[in-house]
Amino acid sequence: MVIRTVKQEDYDSIYHFVKTAFETAQVKDGTEQDFVLRLRAGGTFLPDLEFMAEENGELIGHIMLTKQTVECGDGTIFTGVLVAPLSVALEHRSQGVGGKLMRYACEKAAEAGYTAAFLVGNPQYYSRFGFRKTADFGIRNNSDIPGQFVQACELRPDALRGIKGSITITE
Repeated sequence: MVIRTVKQEDYDSIYHFVKTAFETAQVKDGTEQDFVLRLRAGGTFLPDLEFMAEENGELIGHIMLTKQTVECGDGTIFTGVLVAPLSVALEHRSQGVGGKLMRYACEKAAEAGYTAAFLVGNPQYYSRFGFRKTADFGIRNNSDIPGQFVQACELRPDALRGIKGSITITE
């Protein structure tokens, strides 16, 4: 398996890949492929932090990171990354592809200077990567998404220490 940065010429195949991958996902709303388009079109898109996994030239996984802010009580803004979405082809699930993509993406985000990552997802799955609900860090969830699913992970030790504020994740 090879993980590489997505290029613009990959966008069409990724759109169809994400759509197909989420058709068999446990949690989905059917618009994940359009969410990718909205993230790319927004001002938070980080093209150097969008990755795909290939095996023998075939797309088997995708992950992207965008900027995510926390509005702190003192009026400052903390900026981390939002992990969304992570998708793996059905026939490659439970083989470590998602985990490798997650670790690779978080490592690259840390190298780019980001110290924390946020996501919306299954706590049982993402806890293995160090994600915990944002409330555990003193960050309030301002979205309509139930709090246990809005999670954070420090990419650098103690990165969220002293960060008190609110996060709004829109999907």
